[in-house]
Amino acid sequence: MTQHFTHVGFLIPGNFAEDDPLTGIEATLDLIARGEALGYHSAWVRQRHLERGVSSAAVFLAAASQRTHRIGLGTAVIPLGYENPFRLAEDLATVDVLSRGRLNIGVSANPPQFGALLGDLLYDGDPTQVDYGHVRAERLARALRSEPLSDAAIAGNAAGAQVPRLQPIAKGLTERLWYGGGSLKSADWAGRNGWHFLTGNIVTGETTNDFLTAQAGLIRQFRASWAGPGTPRVGLGRVILPLDGADAATRRRYRDFVAARTLRTLAPQGLKRTLFAPDIIGSLDQIAETLARDPIARDTTEFRIELPYDFPHDDYVHIVETLTSLFPAVTRSAGNQQSSSHAHQEKVTMT
Repeated sequence: MTQHFTHVGFLIPGNFAEDDPLTGIEATLDLIARGEALGYHSAWVRQRHLERGVSSAAVFLAAASQRTHRIGLGTAVIPLGYENPFRLAEDLATVDVLSRGRLNIGVSANPPQFGALLGDLLYDGDPTQVDYGHVRAERLARALRSEPLSDAAIAGNAAGAQVPRLQPIAKGLTERLWYGGGSLKSADWAGRNGWHFLTGNIVTGETTNDFLTAQAGLIRQFRASWAGPGTPRVGLGRVILPLDGADAATRRRYRDFVAARTLRTLAPQGLKRTLFAPDIIGSLDQIAETLARDPIARDTTEFRIELPYDFPHDDYVHIVETLTSLFPAVTRSAGNQQSSSHAHQEKVTMT
């Protein structure tokens, strides 16, 4: 079943109405706080550009860090083609310090999808001369190490001279770097460079037309290439829609959503041969059976529920609340939180 999952999180689109972004952003922050109370181990946000979603994961998670206390906070993923690695590192280090070490950084490295539309809003020079490959992730990791940039202190804007280095120093953050990869090259790079591996419902069919075969190959390559400290971690994502507790209209909407996306799962899509995993829909028992048959799910211990785009906030609440009973690690975590809270209250009362 799902007892072997030791870490369970959820991935939030963070969508909002164009004429009322605050309501949607607040709702997403509320969902993260609700997830913490339910016992989830982590909450992740997508970073999307020129869309009605979270365009700055660092800014958003800084806010989330002040509304939560325990739950891990993650980015899945930040597309580095839009970023200056040093400035991004400063922002992410600040979030990690604010969250007291709860940040997980997930990135991808590709040319910016909307670069041609943005033009000089994004580019300071000729974009064809820029390396948008894994080197940008390497630069981010180097910046996050906060190594001194000079042997001598230099005078800056602050009073007195200081040794120049990225501030604040976020100790341990470089051990919580994740790469979202869909190709064998990316899986190999992540392993060799000690980045943990995020994989969800989209991969590249380089050697096969079968999604599960392709995804298994990525994970196998990543683990074989691992050269980092500690144990390599794989975070697996799946879109799950539970029908338990949903009214008839919601069930019909869920089924229509899945049906509209099923065709893309039947064969590789486009020149890049993109493969999509089928969405998981059904009762909790049916979902558990599906995950039990999934060889990738059986082979990983860290699981991420991926919430679909543009669903009403009430649907997101229903999904994360309903699925807690499917994952014993979540209910145990919630119970531990309650026990800790009661113990703290008793200590305060006695004092």
